[in-house]
Amino acid sequence: MTSCFAKVFFGAIWIAVASCVVAAESQDSPAGGSSTLSAADHCRAVISSVEQAGFGDEATVTCNATHAIIHSDSFPSHKVMIGIVGTNEQIPVPAEGFFAKVRLQPVPGDKLQTRDSSVAIAVNGIPIFDYTAGGEMTEDDLYQHQPHLDTVLINQLDECGGHTGRGDDYHYHEKPRCMIEQMDNAGDDAIIAWGFDGFPIYGDNNPDGSEIARGALDVCNGQPDPVFGYRYHTSDEPPYIIQCIFGEVDDLDELPRIGTTRVSGRPVRVDDLDFTETDDGVRSLTYDYRGESYYIRYRPTGKTNCYFFESKTVAAGGKVESGEHCVQVHSGRRPPGGGGPPPPGGDRRPGVRPADGMGDAQQ
Repeated sequence: MTSCFAKVFFGAIWIAVASCVVAAESQDSPAGGSSTLSAADHCRAVISSVEQAGFGDEATVTCNATHAIIHSDSFPSHKVMIGIVGTNEQIPVPAEGFFAKVRLQPVPGDKLQTRDSSVAIAVNGIPIFDYTAGGEMTEDDLYQHQPHLDTVLINQLDECGGHTGRGDDYHYHEKPRCMIEQMDNAGDDAIIAWGFDGFPIYGDNNPDGSEIARGALDVCNGQPDPVFGYRYHTSDEPPYIIQCIFGEVDDLDELPRIGTTRVSGRPVRVDDLDFTETDDGVRSLTYDYRGESYYIRYRPTGKTNCYFFESKTVAAGGKVESGEHCVQVHSGRRPPGGGGPPPPGGDRRPGVRPADGMGDAQQ
């Protein structure tokens, strides 16, 4: 056991706590406790994590008796989409009204939970998914690395650790490195994100700056914490970031998703993918496929979350298409059948034949 000392910032108060890091024998038995904080202090911790990072203009936090709610338009201020090779021909689109609920008094759950969508929210208001692109994982899947579905290894992620899902929603699958570079308080003791269960996410090291002992992180990529009861980490090795939800959460169907009325494409490997923005609000994604140029671009229509699109995509056979499409934030259970809201955001689209050796991996 190695003794250490950590300070946690809540509002305008530094609270010093003694802490220690215990190296676990294996990743087979996730362990952690309940938070020692009151709901009010936990709310202040979430607010401070956003404000101290300098993202108060991009994300806002409100609290009720049980949750801190982080609000944003789910569109980051850092560069996006640069360096991607595998794409599902989706373009990042802001979603005004996006929100994510973080529990204020987190406790360990009865079982580990996975989700084919976001499991955490970064302090800049951008959703965080697990590392895979192959559908919702079973608990058995958590204990076996899946290289053919690893978004890092199959070059689906941009230089910032994110990409766009089939809801035209930008999100992270690994360490949000460009966001971290933007943080005013970047450092080992800075909280970079929150799991929906209320437990915080830190970087590659312990909050006191010490290295995490080999084998200390459990299957969810977390370990016990003396203040919050448990904390997640990023890592250079898989699973890179939160892989599963350790604590209790509300019904997973009640957690937020982003959807679009625009039909998603099929997975393809492309060259020279680039994303640009103009001063008048036009955003464009351009790329080459088998020697031919393709693009997707959109501009605001004046209606909230609705945009006029023009595109030439591989999925459409190179035909130029145009029309208005809207993004929507969904919370609550999705209605059965073919009606209701647009399909939810995410990275998985069953029944699509992979192209160019992409396997089941999709952006």
